[in-house]
Amino acid sequence: MRVKVKDVMTRDVASVHADTPFKDVAELLISRGVSAVPVVDDTGHVVGVVSEADLLHKEEFREQYYQEGYQPPLRARLRRRLSEEGGVSTAERKARGEVAGELMTTPAVTVTPTTTMTTAVRKMEEHGVKRLPVVDEEGRLAGVVSRHDLLKVFVRDDADLAREIREEVLDRGLWLDNVDIEVEVDHGVVTLRGHVDRRSEAQIAVRMVGRVNGVVDVIDKLTWDVDDRL
Repeated sequence: MRVKVKDVMTRDVASVHADTPFKDVAELLISRGVSAVPVVDDTGHVVGVVSEADLLHKEEFREQYYQEGYQPPLRARLRRRLSEEGGVSTAERKARGEVAGELMTTPAVTVTPTTTMTTAVRKMEEHGVKRLPVVDEEGRLAGVVSRHDLLKVFVRDDADLAREIREEVLDRGLWLDNVDIEVEVDHGVVTLRGHVDRRSEAQIAVRMVGRVNGVVDVIDKLTWDVDDRL
């Protein structure tokens, strides 16, 4: 069974509207202990995301608000230069923002409840984010999935993991005759012992077990009669 976003996502989600003031967004992030919140319209459709990084642009450019002599960190100056759009950088524009609609990153990077965990992780890595809004078929907010949520799968009970491997992979997934494979799981590490007819069958079994969500590693101790991989 491939775990999907709907199996681990958080459904009780805090969100803001485009006209939510900067201070209220910041207080919501702090009170909820999250790094970002979705921005939704009046119908619940996700239109963007406001993150801690979006709010902290004010700190990077605070010389505009506090003192002329303040010099932003080098990284902030470089990011401003690289992201300039029409003479005003994205960071500087967000630094001037007073409400969520002026601070948010848009369009939002989202997933659906049926998105696989693998795809969700890849999206997080690709876009450098820690949380993704989960939207339904109409684009309305249904939840949020975070890196923390995705890690939940790796704390699955060993017995439950062994059962899934035996029933879903070895018994139903391989479609092999004369399969005699013993499964042992210890803290997510799976050891396969037994005998199959061909070496290719052993390799397929190891590969399929390794794809089961929650498997940390697979130790291959299978034997075979015919080496058909030569």
